[in-house]
This record gives sequence, structure tokens and C-alpha cells, in this order.
Amino acid sequence: MIDRPYVHSGMAMGRRKDRGRTPGLWIATSDLPATGGHPFYQRLNRILDDHAFDDFVEAQCAPFYAATRGRPSLTPGTYFRLLLIGYFEGIDSERGIAWRTADSLALRGFLGLGLEETPPEHSTISRTRRLIDLETHRAVFTWILQVLATADLVKGKTIGIDATTLEANAALRSIVRRDSGDRCGAGQLCMPRSSPANSASGSSGAGAPVEGGSSCSTAANSNAGSTGFAM
Repeated sequence: MIDRPYVHSGMAMGRRKDRGRTPGLWIATSDLPATGGHPFYQRLNRILDDHAFDDFVEAQCAPFYAATRGRPSLTPGTYFRLLLIGYFEGIDSERGIAWRTADSLALRGFLGLGLEETPPEHSTISRTRRLIDLETHRAVFTWILQVLATADLVKGKTIGIDATTLEANAALRSIVRRDSGDRCGAGQLCMPRSSPANSASGSSGAGAPVEGGSSCSTAANSNAGSTGFAM
């Protein structure tokens, strides 16, 4: 052991094995540690409550539920708050949303859940998502954006569109050679000027090579004796 000079604070070091103990069977909720909550979610909840968010979404989702039959479902307000949590926390799975909600006291407060209540499971979130149609989701989130824009919480002026170009099989009439820009007509095969088919049919006229580019021969000529290939 290397002997180094240390300045001792006079405080004993806590050890994990010293903290091991059997948890109590009962604990009062007043003895549980409290959290101040997240300022963002607290303000967001105040804005939603001021604009009667829960009444709005319950009216939008009423056609998808029975009037009195069955047990009460996950409230629409709680469901859409769960989706907002997924967006703000960067979580793209329902399992992740359920786990994050169960793990955070601040998010429990945002959802209005007590310490003795169990957060919604991922299967409940999934069933609710399939129950409510796309148009209702769009109407609710449009309403939320309008409310937050009025409260100066969001500003948006530019819409970005992300796209990817993918190569795919195309019709012969739409094929264009990259080296010369020649376009093949319907029923024709485009062949490079150095192909054996062009050399063999150079004197026939129908399949003669074009100077500086490619030649196009009909399908009939190609079947008669051409060994060229389609580009």
C-alpha cells in the first residue's frame, strides 16, 4: 500500500453492507421523499389545465368508447400526456414510455398519478393508440400546438421535409443512358456502342451504332441474333 498524506474530514465512510436491512412492511406516504417536479412539465400542465385540455380530448375521443359498458379505460388526457412524454423525452417506444413514467416522480405528477397508483402499462398505451383514429390524433396535437403557440412556448416558421432517393426497376421507355443521355423507345433495347451486337449489325442499318453514344435495336432484331443486353 502506498502511503500518501491525506486530509481526513473526521467523517466515517458509509458502506453498502452497513445499510442492508429488511424493509418495513408498511410506510406512510408522508414519509416518502418528495420531489419538486420538473418546471417544464409543471408549466405545461398549468397551461393545459387553463385551456380545459382534458375536457377537449374527452369530447374528441367519446365516439370510440361505450357509454357505460365495461370498466373505465385509460383517460384520454393521460394517454395524450404519455405521448407528449415520449416526444419530449425522446422515447420512440411504448415500453420505454411506460418504464420512464414508472421511474420518475416528476412524470407521475405530470400524469396526475399518486404514489400508490400504478402507471399505465405499455399494452394499455398500445390498445388505446389503436382504438383512436389518426384524424383524432391530428386534431388533438394541432390543438396543443395552437395553445402552446399562444402561450409563447413554441414558435415555428419553417417546415423541413426529409426524403431519400431510391433506385428501382423502371419501364424500358423511361430508361436513359448515363453516358450519352439517349432514351430508348418502347420495345427497344439500349446497347453500348462497343457491344458485340452493334459490331455484328453495323451494316444492317436498323441496329447501326450512333456516333458518340449508343444504339437502340428493336426487340425483334435482338431476338434474331443480337447478343446485347438491356441497360
